[in-house]
Amino acid sequence: MAIDRKQLIIHAATKSFSLFGYKATTMDQVAKLANVGKGTIYTFFKNKEELFDEIIISLIKEMKVAAEEVIDENLSFCENANLALFKLLEFRKKHQLTIKLFQEEREIGTREVLEVMQRLEFEIVSYIKEIIQKAIDKDEIKPCNPEITAFIMLKMYVSLIFDWEQSHKPLEKDEIFQMFELYLLKGLSK
Repeated sequence: MAIDRKQLIIHAATKSFSLFGYKATTMDQVAKLANVGKGTIYTFFKNKEELFDEIIISLIKEMKVAAEEVIDENLSFCENANLALFKLLEFRKKHQLTIKLFQEEREIGTREVLEVMQRLEFEIVSYIKEIIQKAIDKDEIKPCNPEITAFIMLKMYVSLIFDWEQSHKPLEKDEIFQMFELYLLKGLSK
């Protein structure tokens, strides 16, 4: 059975980026972890940036698959949006690579990591935007700007899941759903 060297390299690089971050990962480390010569890496990837990009593309696909798994056509827009957002952020919170990237973004502010985090946010907003547009087309929700609405939904979830937990007891999934429904879908007016 032939060894897929490219997959070995990708796996090793993912491990290295997850452990050491983007800035501290070197092609030498990746080569050692993959048990290949450094030159072998360059037969597949021009540089560290290209290798990192390949990993991020896979990460985004994994996130979308995770979100798709919770979408149920029999549920309302609100329920599906809640489930998808929660799953996307849960993925982001538990995946070792994204944890390390968030840490590096906060502590070092590496340009490449900042760009990747913006790209991840863009992909999540785009995904939620599609769900919103489908709900508008089905006349489930009022017409609105789907991109702005997706952005607001994401930021609200990030605030309730990540920011809130910095100084409070974590909210339960149902509590987050209730707040999401109250503030975003129903509003506070009587």
